[in-house]
Amino acid sequence: MTMGTSTQAYGESWYWDNRYANESGPFDWYQKYSSLAPLINLYIPRHHHPRILVVGCGNSAFSDGMVDDGYDDVVNIDISSVVIEAMNNKYSNRPQLKYIQMDVREMSAFQTGSFDAVIDKGTLDSILCGNNSRQNATLMLEDVWRVLKDKGVYILVTYGAPVYRLCLLKESCLWTIKLHVIEKLLSGGDSEHPVWELTNPVPLNDDGSSVEAALGKNPDVHYIYICTKDESLKAGQKPEEEV
Repeated sequence: MTMGTSTQAYGESWYWDNRYANESGPFDWYQKYSSLAPLINLYIPRHHHPRILVVGCGNSAFSDGMVDDGYDDVVNIDISSVVIEAMNNKYSNRPQLKYIQMDVREMSAFQTGSFDAVIDKGTLDSILCGNNSRQNATLMLEDVWRVLKDKGVYILVTYGAPVYRLCLLKESCLWTIKLHVIEKLLSGGDSEHPVWELTNPVPLNDDGSSVEAALGKNPDVHYIYICTKDESLKAGQKPEEEV
């Protein structure tokens, strides 16, 4: 029983409530804000005063780092009421940060087209570890797409290579997708000679096979998918109707 609990429970609120009740310090999945800041700045320009949604925020210091970097409207959601209460208390003096208990699969409290960007660091991965993973992942991606403005960006940080993620992303919604990669910080420091420059997109063809050609087999990286909501693709699907 215990073997499956650690992953299958990742989609359940009770698992996260228990975890956050027993975890005091902040924890960042995959990457800290300082590592990803050049990419966040590139795709979410601060001077536009964007409204940003961070999904599955947990007790991460990532959003606090964004505010320190000049972002002034960062909404954070998590399925765990325990962690949301703790974060609301911790950041009660930072009006730029809002924390709301919400399930990313069902965000009807947010209006359609109400965010400029959505940031996901490990939340889709968690859902894909749980029960009914494909169905729940599709529900999540469809609602992420809905709450974004047209040309808004969904920034997905994941361990999933294109062979595992591209099909899911393309089947769920109409995105234009770019791919970036960043070294996993195994030693706790930046690599002096990164496999690939963070702000330089990796060549990405339809099935993702171009990535292995650029990076080699099984590179030790996190994949960052920049998914831009593009409603014009709807028209592009059926050009014969535009005669």
